[in-house]
Amino acid sequence: MVLDNEKVPQQINWKASDSSADMTQKSKAMMLSFWDGADKTALRIDLWTKEMMVDEMADFYYQTFMTMADTFNRATKNTELVNDMKGFAKDFYQKFRDQQMKENKV
Repeated sequence: MVLDNEKVPQQINWKASDSSADMTQKSKAMMLSFWDGADKTALRIDLWTKEMMVDEMADFYYQTFMTMADTFNRATKNTELVNDMKGFAKDFYQKFRDQQMKENKV
């Protein structure tokens, strides 16, 4: 990761040992979560570069919500809550798109 003078990420790089990509990959954003079972709290690292556009952030969140729902489904098989989570993700993304359309028409 490359930081600017104010410690804001300018570039985020990553590489996975099990990936088919041999080279380091660039990213504009990342989220990492850990579960502290003793304190019953989630610990997170959320980073994004200055180049991350608002529409990209909305896409990133939509896709993250959907994959979180899929993970919850695999872990719990609670389809009712999974469907609620996916419904929220779709509503979130549609509201974002509606807002963007309204702002761009003004």
